[in-house]
Parts: sequence; C-alpha cells; structure tokens
Amino acid sequence: MDELFLYELNEQGVATITLNRAQIHNAFNDQLISELTQKFIQMDGDESIRVVVLTGAGKSFCAGADLNWMKSMVNYSEQENFDDSKRLSDLFETINNFSRPVIGKINGAALGGGVGLVACCDYVIASEKAIFGLTEVMLGLVPAVISPYVIAKMGESNARATFLTAERFDAKKAKEYGLVHQVSLERHFHKDVDSLCDLFLKAAPKAQQVAKSLIKNVLELEKESYEKMSSYTCKTIAAKRISEEGQEGMNALLEKRKPNWIK
Repeated sequence: MDELFLYELNEQGVATITLNRAQIHNAFNDQLISELTQKFIQMDGDESIRVVVLTGAGKSFCAGADLNWMKSMVNYSEQENFDDSKRLSDLFETINNFSRPVIGKINGAALGGGVGLVACCDYVIASEKAIFGLTEVMLGLVPAVISPYVIAKMGESNARATFLTAERFDAKKAKEYGLVHQVSLERHFHKDVDSLCDLFLKAAPKAQQVAKSLIKNVLELEKESYEKMSSYTCKTIAAKRISEEGQEGMNALLEKRKPNWIK
C-alpha cells in the first residue's frame, strides 16, 4: 500500500510532509487523519525540527474528504458522526498548536477540509494556479469543524461570503481574504518556498515557539481583562530577555555578529 503521506527532514531542520494521494487529489480519510495527527505529535517532540512544510503531491493540495470515506458515513448514527468529526477536529487543533512554524505550500486545489489545513498553517504561500473553496453547502453540509481556524484567518465577513456561496476563488482572492500570505508564480514557486524557509531559519527557535504561544494566549486573555493580558505579556518578555537565547541575540546585535542559531 502506498504511503498516505511522505516525510522528509533536511540538514537544516526543515521537515516536509507531502500528502500522497494524488490520484484522488490528496483527499483525507480516517486513516490519513489518524496518521497525520500522530506524525505532528511525534514531530513536536523532535527538537531537530525547526520548520514544517505541508504540501500535496500531484496537481492538488487537498480536496477535503475522500468520497469513499464519505460513503461510509451515510449510515452513521449521530454519535458515530460526532466521534468521527472529533478525530478530524483533533488533527486541525494539533497542527494549529504545533510549536514550530508550519508553512502551507499550496500547490493546487484546496477545497472543503483542505482549506482547514491551509488555515492551520502559520504562513501560507500559494502557487498562482491554486484554487480554494468552502464547498460544503453544495452538499447540504457546513464547514463546521474547520470554521474556528478559517474564521480566525479570514474574519467573519469573508466567512459569511464564502461559507454561504461555496464560491471557488483563486490565490489572489485568497490573499485578499487573509487566508494566503504570498502568491508565487508557478516558475518561482519551489524557489520561493525555499527562500521562505531560509527566512524562518534565521529566527531564534525558542523565541519562535514562545511567539506562537504569545499570540494564542493574548487573544484569550484580552477577553478576560487588560490586567491579565498585560501581566502575561510583560512576564513573557521579561523571561525571554534573561534567557540564554535572548542574551545571545542581544549580545550578537551589540557585537555586530550573527547569533549562534544562524549557521
């Protein structure tokens, strides 16, 4: 049996995960969801990994749910559907909370749940040929499980427009919506992704991890009170200033040299 996804780790610490079901546009089923979740959990414990690139084999990034998998759901009870959806939700949450930077390398169509994968990435670079669509309402469904991640990226207004119409939109429109950060010409796509990885590798690794936690925690704490948010942010920067990495970064700046994490 072919591997559902391919994994590669280079000497710089860039891990590439390539969804490997090109014949069905990298659509996911229960097995892919389970294995991909476990892979991200495993990678989170591997300190040699600095950056993860998530992409798809063939012409598509991810077309959402595998039709054969969907057929098996037709006779599911409500509880069975809940349990099934919970496993998918756990995948998105695992990627969204991954401690290192996750780059979405969107090589082609990203539809339905595929947009959910896109939304969980920290930085998204899309080929000019990429197409996006939240197509669930065309099937009498809704993009419920992916909605927290998609709304966080696109905002309420764009979510209303795309959830309700199921319109397909190109990479340029996805960038306007906030789902994509960079659109790359096809002939420069792979080189642009390599350059992007180099940019992420220049940053202090532990600071990047704290920065990801910072964003999530600030968004949560600001809902409670300014005092809690302010206390958290001040404690966070104070701890980083006296940390080994923070000291190295500030001394490197003063001494006009590269910090020790840049090879």
